[in-house]
Amino acid sequence: MNSKYYLSVVVAFTIWGLFSLVLKPLSAYSSVDILLYRMCLASIFILFVSFVVRWKITKANIILFKSFSFKERFDIVLTNLSSAGLLALNWFLFIYVMNHISVNATSLAYLICPILTTVLAFFILKENLSVKQKLAISISIVSCLMLSIGHLMDLVYSMIIALSYAIYLILQKRNNQLDKFFTLTAQIVFGSILLSPLFFTGNESSIEKSNLFYILVIVIAIVFTIIPMYLNVFALKKLNSSVVGIFININPILSFLLAVLYFHEKVNLVQGIAYTLIFFSVLLFNLDALQGNLKKRFIKST
Repeated sequence: MNSKYYLSVVVAFTIWGLFSLVLKPLSAYSSVDILLYRMCLASIFILFVSFVVRWKITKANIILFKSFSFKERFDIVLTNLSSAGLLALNWFLFIYVMNHISVNATSLAYLICPILTTVLAFFILKENLSVKQKLAISISIVSCLMLSIGHLMDLVYSMIIALSYAIYLILQKRNNQLDKFFTLTAQIVFGSILLSPLFFTGNESSIEKSNLFYILVIVIAIVFTIIPMYLNVFALKKLNSSVVGIFININPILSFLLAVLYFHEKVNLVQGIAYTLIFFSVLLFNLDALQGNLKKRFIKST
């Protein structure tokens, strides 16, 4: 039974779908500013958990890493460095697009992402797709094309955001030699190191940082970074990348609802139809899995 893995991925993308609630109040600050503090604070918290709360597990993974051959260690380091770079790029563009373009543009990115993840998983990881799942992907493609009408630059930004996270998900499926939390720690710390030169470029916003800034960035670092990231990589232990990828649609659906109902962004009829189709495609893609779980529960109860 994979119920806990499905629950993990649902909770992860639900949390990310609510991200705009804490990110929009920081729109006066530069995207680089928010990203740097997010990465640094996330690194501090996750290092504390890894080396204090989970020290025995961390120590065991360090010993395990040292026992691997040079080639295996090189592959692990390269994979996690690449993952860190993809995360840094994804987070920066996400913050920039949400605060300076529109919430709907970020929604479009994570509508495209499941399609890219599923296609990449199909060709790279050789994951099988049923007829229903292929139909669901086709519906998603049509929906994304509908959403891109009149918003070409939004689509360009969205494609880059989506591709960076899709590749990240594919890398994590093969990144299973060590404990998931341990590798996540390495990725966030590597990401902070990669971004550290930005501290000296003078890109920080001229606005004085208030207490609200620090409070919200801490919330972002813990609630909207470490927790959902861990739930995501945990789910990948048992679920296919294509399945995890399609659940990304929870994120943009919630973002879309917030954009319309809370931030009062304008949405036309075509966009409304497209999001309805996306919701239908999510149900269709996971129909076989849902039916299988219900069947198993019925057999157990009889």
